[in-house]
Amino acid sequence: MTLFALGLNHTTAPLPVRERVVFHVEKLFDALGELTRGDHVAEAAILSTCNRTELYLSAEQPRTAAEWLAQYHSMQADELRPYLYTLPHEQAVRHTFRVASGLDSMVLGEPQILGQLKDAVRTAQAAGTLGTVLHKLFQRTFAVAKEVRSTTQLGASSVSMAAAGVKLAARIFPSLKDQAVLFIGAGEMIELCATHFAAQAPARITVANRTLERGHALAHRFNGRAIELRALPEHLQDHDIVVSCTASSLPILGKGLVERALRARKHRPMFMMDLAVPRDIEAEVGELDDVFLYTLDDMQGIVQGNLDARRSALVQAEAIIEAQVGQFMHWMQARASVPLIRQLREQGEATRRHELERALRLLQKGEEPRQVLEALSQGLTNKLLHGPTQALNESAGEERRALSELLERLYRPR
Repeated sequence: MTLFALGLNHTTAPLPVRERVVFHVEKLFDALGELTRGDHVAEAAILSTCNRTELYLSAEQPRTAAEWLAQYHSMQADELRPYLYTLPHEQAVRHTFRVASGLDSMVLGEPQILGQLKDAVRTAQAAGTLGTVLHKLFQRTFAVAKEVRSTTQLGASSVSMAAAGVKLAARIFPSLKDQAVLFIGAGEMIELCATHFAAQAPARITVANRTLERGHALAHRFNGRAIELRALPEHLQDHDIVVSCTASSLPILGKGLVERALRARKHRPMFMMDLAVPRDIEAEVGELDDVFLYTLDDMQGIVQGNLDARRSALVQAEAIIEAQVGQFMHWMQARASVPLIRQLREQGEATRRHELERALRLLQKGEEPRQVLEALSQGLTNKLLHGPTQALNESAGEERRALSELLERLYRPR
């Protein structure tokens, strides 16, 4: 079995493709069981976020997992293949470290991905698909991410997706203090967005959620009010800014609903930010004249503006990761040698027992102890050196030279 990372992200696949391969939380447990059901995949973890879907595997080869990923999401393998990357061995380790440290995110250094990766690992543990290799990989990954964030300025200077949203809204409205903000959903991303928007002291904050109790809990933190999701048609028109991020598999806001809200607003502009994958807001809404609709992919520009300020921190973080990759690969190589070491020890132990039993029989017959010990030591020496001596005698040319150097290194007097 070999270590692989396989998947797609915001740099290799557009949003319409990414949202087709999302694993919803309630189905992730069963998906892991299905992925590891055969003999081809020994260990697996699945990371599925707005910006990426990735499989971390200890497997024979990645093609089977790629075919499974396409089939699971009712896609043809050829349809998905152009967007996939497959990273084996050392590349997989480096990629995992970079993802957890926020170096592979749309917003460089954003901290949310680390929590999402930890959730993915906990799910894999619960599903029983996390073995020795992946367990070691992720434990080292979390340690590397901690070191990057504590010893560099990457985390301190990062801009979260929520902060990027505030900057986008500020391009539309001169001041957010006069605007009413509607948050659809009550998850972690909405909570982050609410924190950033509330810091701008908007005129009113509303939280719409399927579960009213959870909506009340979030709205209360920001002196807002909560409404049920089904009440959106009556309240949408009252809000200038709409931020949506739910786990719904179908759009929540359609073009017709938004058109009616715009007419009631006398076509005053609306800023809408859809952070969900699959999307909460129909793409056609963006065609309306008075709507400024942004998806995750639309934020790349504003995020890009902050990259230059973080170049030195990025270089430092990459150096930390590179050193840790080397250490992990050393562990992998050492682990690969375990079967050979075990075989050598078992062979040596069998030789020792055989010579010892022979010596004990001679002692029972009354043989001179000194002669028995001499025979015991000679027998052990001859048998232990027989293999390397025979290999050296049977070799020639470059093979003989390489073997001579190796034996000299192994048997050099200490």
